Amino acid sequence: MGLHGGGSRGVVPPGLHGGGSRGVVPPGLHGVVIAGGGTGGHIEPALALADALRRADPDIAITCLGTERGLETRLVPIRGYDLALIPPVPLPRSLTPALLSVPRRLGVAVGAAAAVLDRVRADVLVGFGGYVATPGYLAARRRGVPIVVHEANSRPGLANRLGALLTPYVCTGQRGTRLRHARYVGIPIRREISGLDRLALGDKARAHFGLQPDLPVLLVTGGSQGAASLNRAVLGAAGAIRAAGVQVLHIAGPRAGDLQVPAGSAPYVVLPYLDRMDLGYAAADFALCRAGAMTCAELSAIGLPAVYVPLPHGNGEQRLNALPIEAAGGGKIVPDAELTPDWITRELLPILLDGELVAAMSRAAASAGNPNADTELAALVIAAGRARGAVPEAAGNAGGQGWA
Repeated sequence: MGLHGGGSRGVVPPGLHGGGSRGVVPPGLHGVVIAGGGTGGHIEPALALADALRRADPDIAITCLGTERGLETRLVPIRGYDLALIPPVPLPRSLTPALLSVPRRLGVAVGAAAAVLDRVRADVLVGFGGYVATPGYLAARRRGVPIVVHEANSRPGLANRLGALLTPYVCTGQRGTRLRHARYVGIPIRREISGLDRLALGDKARAHFGLQPDLPVLLVTGGSQGAASLNRAVLGAAGAIRAAGVQVLHIAGPRAGDLQVPAGSAPYVVLPYLDRMDLGYAAADFALCRAGAMTCAELSAIGLPAVYVPLPHGNGEQRLNALPIEAAGGGKIVPDAELTPDWITRELLPILLDGELVAAMSRAAASAGNPNADTELAALVIAAGRARGAVPEAAGNAGGQGWA
């Protein structure tokens, strides 16, 4: 049966109070603008914050700032929020003539963002990084609108490094992120996930996928697009996994094609994608996945232990995302090149068959997460908006003690 991952196990920053809406004071705000467009890693925490603000005060007007190139054009309207589009201003990654046009294009985008702030009578702007955040920060600075910055990753991007210079209200999703005034809050995630009671929903979730209630379940997911290396490794070990009596819920990705699963007695369910990840999490005892910031935040918030396989390219950010969970004992990190069918059979399978170890890892994973990050961040946003007109005491160090 699925292991219970509910409850509040996160660390509450000094001066903020988590747990439902208890930490949110009566706001009296008119409008909040949230700049979190581009990728899902920016949009999902932005929308989780919007939901928390709406729960705190249904009368707050919430507007999401985005560009026509981002996923926000689809995701924001679905969630019922106003979307205001501004021109995108991507920065060239090398010295090219395109750099010469950046100041002009940035000026246009800042003007457009300022117009949005004026139109919605914004009391505060919240930025989550990405292309849309920089114009938002500069427009808010121009209009005297308080700024709240949230950085989900261990290595801050350019936009949030700029934003952190303009405000004392800076929150991070990872402990130890180096930003001026930064304080750890965690990454806001959807209440459907953070409030998930895996123990209560486990049997129903397993029945939904055609899984048995009394055998362990391994959830395999490479994210919304899947991961070919994870697919190959798990399928190569599928015979041994099934023979050992371990079930698999394998979200292979929409481009994986028709996967051939070796025969075996334990159920092995392959899906191209899964809209109801809450059911996937509830059905699972353990996960094999990438280590994106949102994935790490969701799994730790619900206490689902995992083997994390960071992307083999980029700046090493995904490994940093999973390090605190591994250090707490709630997961293991394996490099992509080392994830083989033999590794799964030799290293992962014995863990899946040890119920006591899985339960201990579940508790450890939960200790590394914060399921109340959304309400804690909402409390700060409301406090910043209510303080408009006052000069906030700027924090003088990375601990952010100036705005407790």
